[in-house]
Amino acid sequence: MSRPPMIVRTVPALRRALDGFRARKATVALVPTMGALHDGHVSLVRLAKRRAKRVVVSIFVNPTQFAPTEDFGSYPRTWKADVARLAAEDVDLIWNPDVKTMYPDGFATRILTEGPATAGLEDRFRPHFFGGVTTVVGKLFTQCRPDFAVFGEKDFQQLRVVARMAGDLDLGVKVVGSRTVRERDGLAMSSRNVYLSPEERATAPALYRAMKECAGRLRAGGGIEAAIAGGAELITNAGFILDYFEARHADTLAPIASVKDGPVRILVAAKLGKTRLIDNVGL
Repeated sequence: MSRPPMIVRTVPALRRALDGFRARKATVALVPTMGALHDGHVSLVRLAKRRAKRVVVSIFVNPTQFAPTEDFGSYPRTWKADVARLAAEDVDLIWNPDVKTMYPDGFATRILTEGPATAGLEDRFRPHFFGGVTTVVGKLFTQCRPDFAVFGEKDFQQLRVVARMAGDLDLGVKVVGSRTVRERDGLAMSSRNVYLSPEERATAPALYRAMKECAGRLRAGGGIEAAIAGGAELITNAGFILDYFEARHADTLAPIASVKDGPVRILVAAKLGKTRLIDNVGL
């Protein structure tokens, strides 16, 4: 029978619990989430358990990474189901602060990043986003002081931004990427998939198919420009409104002219109805 995880909601309680772990010389891995957990999140937890003796999962819907026009108020919140999932995975601690705890009155500090945060991908369409992400993740890292932090590769630019921040600020956290978990038809698992209508859900795997076709063309020696144009056409013909479909250097996210320029990542963001989906694949 699974033991329930410890649930803490204040910084002093969190510090006491973590001090208890470290008194027993346990390594700690953090899995930051906004809740609405699915099998992709479970894969992050399982990777964290392989890396560290104790696993902390944070559940906090971070308002600073949502623009006023985005879905902060309607973002799915499934607290009871989330706790049950984490209990089944033998998570040690759930860190569940409220907004006032994370951003008390008078809060006036932000972490701003360049490099991969200004690559012209998500930042071009959501200019507020990475300032909110890096600030909240920076707080989570200093609150939890983990040895490892696990992030999914589905949000690939975010993974690169967080890893850069942790290294640049000497936070002492090893940021670990975990492979994207997909549905049987290839759709990347995401909490926002619940927004898709049945018809949109049937169409959504076209994103993955287009990326796989583009990757196949590039592996066969095709030029980047033609391969990207072909993938973008597949996506728009399926009914998406495309934000970007690009091949970038997998480490720096810089534009590339050829697959010889370095490891390649194909990244896409597009809207289907009212739902914005992002995904990526490596070559």
